[in-house]
Amino acid sequence: MTSATAQPLLLLVAGLVIDALFGDMPAIFRYLPHPVVLAGRAIAFFDRKLNRETRSEASRRERGIVTVIVLVGGAALLGLAVERVCGSSLVGAMVEAALIAVLIAQRSLYEHVAAVAAALSIGGLDGGREAVRHIVGRDPLSLDVHGVARAALESLAENFSDGVVAPIFWCLLLGLPGLFAYKMANTLDSMIGHRTPRYSAFGWAAARLDDILNTVPAPLSGVLLATAAVFAKNGRPGHALAIMLRDGRKHHSPNAGWPESAMAGALGLALAGPRRYPEGLVADPWLGDGSARAGVSDILRGLQLYRLACFLEAGLLVGAWLAMHATLLA
Repeated sequence: MTSATAQPLLLLVAGLVIDALFGDMPAIFRYLPHPVVLAGRAIAFFDRKLNRETRSEASRRERGIVTVIVLVGGAALLGLAVERVCGSSLVGAMVEAALIAVLIAQRSLYEHVAAVAAALSIGGLDGGREAVRHIVGRDPLSLDVHGVARAALESLAENFSDGVVAPIFWCLLLGLPGLFAYKMANTLDSMIGHRTPRYSAFGWAAARLDDILNTVPAPLSGVLLATAAVFAKNGRPGHALAIMLRDGRKHHSPNAGWPESAMAGALGLALAGPRRYPEGLVADPWLGDGSARAGVSDILRGLQLYRLACFLEAGLLVGAWLAMHATLLA
């Protein structure tokens, strides 16, 4: 066992602590573009140049594949360059930890979902619709109070996988190149990986790559949520695991089904189901066997479960680092 083996764990823990303390760091990104914003601009450039309606479906699919290869490969090379420049110096380690904090959306996800609960409590349905439109792609005007609450919980569960567990997984596996590549792939999927006439061909590769990269993190996020239910008030860990194993593959998104079904089982709710998006109705089956009449109290219970799952994941990283460090000292 070498010190290089343990260092990524320590950097990840440091990054999570920075994120927990400072979140999105608006004081910095008020003046500098956020890395995800820069990724979005690069994707939009390729979209404008290569995804023209005058081209055939086959041509647009090929150009979508090229877009994914260039942008994800470029992100990985950038991560490798940053990792090499930072080297083993203390300042370099601080830079790497800060970048990890910026690219793992742990605190910001919590704040966005908590804002939906607050808006529903204070502003009623109109306030909830306004708050939830910032975190989901579905038509907010089609949602009643229960629909807003379910949308918030579904976003919390899915983005726990996409925005927290998966970035940590790929950073742990491949360092900054893995983290940078994953964030670019996930941003590509968010922007062009839609089943719409414009993106069904051009975004095909982006959607497929995102599915592949989340093959392990998505079920892992469900297991973390189910385990967190052991410590949650009125949590149902056994039921969460059973529902995840039963319903995890039913969702139209292979990534979202695992954490959403675990969340549904842990809270005793029914999530997903038919939902209306700008491009039309998605007729997904319900996940879970509880009530679909979610409310503010359920969002708060979901946020508690999310906090516990984040603490659990951080604890596993700390435990792994301590075990490796103890081996090095032995």
